[in-house]
Amino acid sequence: MARSVRSAHPAVKPRHNEPPMRFASAALVFASVTLAGAAPTLPPEVPTLQRARLDAVAQAASVSTRVDTEPFAGRPEVFEFLLNHPEFATRVTRVLRVARYRIWRDSEGLWLDDGWGTVGRFDIVYAAGRTRVMHARGVFSKRLLPDIHGEAVVMIEYDVRSGPGGRPLIAATVTGFVKLDSGFLAAATKLLTPVAQRKADHEARLLMRVFSKVSRAADERPATLCQDLAREPDVAPGELAEFCSLVNRR
Repeated sequence: MARSVRSAHPAVKPRHNEPPMRFASAALVFASVTLAGAAPTLPPEVPTLQRARLDAVAQAASVSTRVDTEPFAGRPEVFEFLLNHPEFATRVTRVLRVARYRIWRDSEGLWLDDGWGTVGRFDIVYAAGRTRVMHARGVFSKRLLPDIHGEAVVMIEYDVRSGPGGRPLIAATVTGFVKLDSGFLAAATKLLTPVAQRKADHEARLLMRVFSKVSRAADERPATLCQDLAREPDVAPGELAEFCSLVNRR
């Protein structure tokens, strides 16, 4: 089942074996074992075969979490655009210098490098309404340490509320299940439940803070943001035009 990671992205070095382990965009959220064994409540529209694969990861999860993140001001249409265009979203975060994530696409699908040692392939399994479900498989690599392989299910659910002055607030819940390939590491993780829980909460909230910063920039300086994105060589013109139309619409 192992296959090599072939990246066409010049900023990402290929790593061997199947690709994540630290997606928070994203992609994986570290957490406590307190939810392990409890499958996520997936939307009924998720196809049967995919549902079985996701449930299997959740049931055998080494770590898991469910975090209600702090609501942030932002237009739902901009938030949804970023969720639905992950490659473009990472271009925006790099221009704003609020995250190190890189996402690109090749013939096998979407890939992510979190900038801290994790490279992985992920699929957006479900994207409708106010729910997004992702499945990922990856490897965490650091010098002098063995590679850590695993797979995860990450679900982002959100609601839109009325905030001060009638401005919309986005309130998101992030649920993550991570299954480590190594039985030894999985057992060791269970001994570190409090540490893993704090890590999970931090990663989930950090992900939404990134969205909050992007939303603020889109509201406060849309023209400047679009100009900066237009100077990036790897930004798709069609996505840029659609995004700029959204952020400049009042």
